[in-house]
Amino acid sequence: MDFNKLYINGKWIDSDSKDTIEVENPADMSIIAKVPRASERDVNAAVEAASEAFEPWRNTPAQERLEYLQKALDDFSSKKQEILDIEVKELGAPTTFAMDAHINGPIKRYENFLKIGKDFKYEEELDRASILKEPVGVVACLTPWNYPLGQVIQKVIPAILTGNTVVLKPSQNTPLSAYFLAESFDKAGLPKGVFNLVTGAGSEVGNIMASHPKVDMVSFTGSTSGGKEVAKLAIDSVKKIALELGGKSANVVLEGADYTMAVQRGLSSTFYNTGQTCAALTRMIVPKDALAEIEQIVIEEAKNFKVGAPSLKDTDVGPLSSKKQFDKVKKYLEIGIEEGAKLILGEVPKSHTEGYYVNPAVFTDVNNSMRIAQEEIFGPVMVIIPYDTVDEAVQIANDSIYGLSGAVFGPQEKAEEVAKRIRTGSIYVNAGRYDALAPFGGYKQSGIGREGGYYGIEEFLETKSFFAKQK
Repeated sequence: MDFNKLYINGKWIDSDSKDTIEVENPADMSIIAKVPRASERDVNAAVEAASEAFEPWRNTPAQERLEYLQKALDDFSSKKQEILDIEVKELGAPTTFAMDAHINGPIKRYENFLKIGKDFKYEEELDRASILKEPVGVVACLTPWNYPLGQVIQKVIPAILTGNTVVLKPSQNTPLSAYFLAESFDKAGLPKGVFNLVTGAGSEVGNIMASHPKVDMVSFTGSTSGGKEVAKLAIDSVKKIALELGGKSANVVLEGADYTMAVQRGLSSTFYNTGQTCAALTRMIVPKDALAEIEQIVIEEAKNFKVGAPSLKDTDVGPLSSKKQFDKVKKYLEIGIEEGAKLILGEVPKSHTEGYYVNPAVFTDVNNSMRIAQEEIFGPVMVIIPYDTVDEAVQIANDSIYGLSGAVFGPQEKAEEVAKRIRTGSIYVNAGRYDALAPFGGYKQSGIGREGGYYGIEEFLETKSFFAKQK
């Protein structure tokens, strides 16, 4: 794979810019590739190509669009091992976890979009009108580094499926897996301009895309601060906006719950992907009378998570993705200690000479006003917050600028009742399992819009009321 090119208007081309961005392996800090640091001229060329391709693509029959995407999926799925090797190197996710979460999971989402697309209704009949669902136009997809392929699939596939054209800017930290998808689109014969890949810095390429007059929609996943910046640029020309942003999700444990299951689910959510998951259950809200018991379960269960090189099959927790993330997580561990919280697991790392490793950490003696309880750390760090009453537990869970995910453990009927009181886009109750067809997104500053499933397809459509009936 040649990572030194951009994919614009159906061709692999050299960037107008001579600058490059190094892609680092966070496990050993080696440089594994370089990608172009695209210029404004590159972005303009990609948007222009997408704009010119839009009308013919939107008029391409839905079944034909499906066939192109199926051909691309067949090719893409045949390269799973090669893509896995790249994902492990560019992100630092352990091999076993990466195959499940970063390869098989995204491919399953791709398959689900095609399955929904086969029967998707682009027209609905009312008594006196028809409701038409039409593509938005040129979509700028800005994706994050923590789930590089997954977030690309969540945006690009439903956008193209519904007749939009796309300019993708993957994260500058983890851009490599997107090249394989571009290659598969190319092999499938996707018409030129329908998909374009432009690499570069978010503050440069992403901002140009967000303010470009020929971009009709911006779909962004990343930090809340980054989303706000992109949204401000996009709203100047009243573009459609979809934002999937940060989280500080609550794991509410009720009296009578299976405490071990609650701890296991909380630790897995927080420690896998080295805590670099926006929906991680990083606040564990527990009955005060059960605090000591739950702390002991945390200490015991945490022994099951092995930190090590991502290439080793028995590794559960790999390195953080970059020095920037390492420094951020290290700082929050220091802040937690300064705020008076107690570390019952983990420690402040001293250096990163052999990779950006931070051992999983759990704070107790935490109140919800502390920074470590309010701000997204994006590392393997969980906080335990005690409560006296169920009403207080709900108040603590909702006392956040975020509302992305959450969980409630306890007697089933009571747990479901409490879960419905928590203001969040997703909520798990006891052994409730994830459904890839369900929408994903958040309340409050966790975002605008939904991804995944039927609702994720609708996000890339406009609704037209069509009055033509004569009787």
